[in-house]
Parts: sequence; C-alpha cells; structure tokens
Amino acid sequence: MSNGISMERVDQIIDSYGSKRHHLIAIMQDIQAEYKYLSPEVLERIAEKLHIGVAKVYSVATFYENFSLEAKGKYIIKVCDGTACHVRKSQPIYNAIREYLNLEGKQKTSANGLFTLETVACLGACGLAPVVTINDQVHSKMTPESMIDLLKQLEKEDAANE
Repeated sequence: MSNGISMERVDQIIDSYGSKRHHLIAIMQDIQAEYKYLSPEVLERIAEKLHIGVAKVYSVATFYENFSLEAKGKYIIKVCDGTACHVRKSQPIYNAIREYLNLEGKQKTSANGLFTLETVACLGACGLAPVVTINDQVHSKMTPESMIDLLKQLEKEDAANE
C-alpha cells in the first residue's frame, strides 16, 4: 500500500488485460479511474509487469493530457474555458477558486487535499455558460461568488462526514 494505492489491486487490473503491452493505455486508464492519478510506484509496477521500460510508461503518461502523475483532491473542479464560457467570464471564476484555495504557481491541489482545480477547453454545455463541473456534476451560470459558496458548502459537508 502506497499513497492509498493497493499494489494488489494494480496487479489485478494489469492481469485482467493479460499483462499485454498493447493494453498499456487501457491499463493506465483503469488504474487512474480507480485512484485518480498514477503514482511513480504504479508506473514502475506497470513497466515491470508488462516487461517494458519505465521510460516508455512515463512517456505515455506524460504525452496524454488525461493522465495525472499527481494525487488529486476528493473534489475535481473543472472550469470550462471554451469560447462561450470565456466570453461569459469563466476566467474570474477560475481566479476566485485559485485565490480561495490559496493555490500558487502551478499548484492544482489545495493544501488540505480536498480540491483539485483544472481548466478544460469545452464541457459541451455552452448554453449554460459559464460552466464548472465538480466530480463531473455540472454547475451552470456560475459566478465567482456562487462558486465560492459552493466550495464552502462542500467543505462543510466534508467536515460533517468525518
């Protein structure tokens, strides 16, 4: 067990594909779906079990934007920056979230590990712009203020569930 990741479960996922190297991307997708990211230990295990170089696994993981090499928060916030959302002021929403979560530089995940902030090119809900998703749940016609209220609500719910 490392970083909440069960190597036994990782092995099961790899084995379910017959440990075939042509299934590399599918294996990585399944592991990430379960753990929200691919740790260095997981990438090394994949390389070992598929009998390929670690560099090859890392190159695939870094080539595709959907793969994350960093642990993500419990809540994945995606702010749409497509044309309709951008024109309807999605950038101030993104900035308000960054400020509220005290994210600096390239940091994407809050210090408490609760939130991860990302931008996406389009969420396909242009008529509802500006749009934000939290764990794939769509929140439409957002403002910086309504976004911060939503984050505060999620923090309260999370604290109540502990």
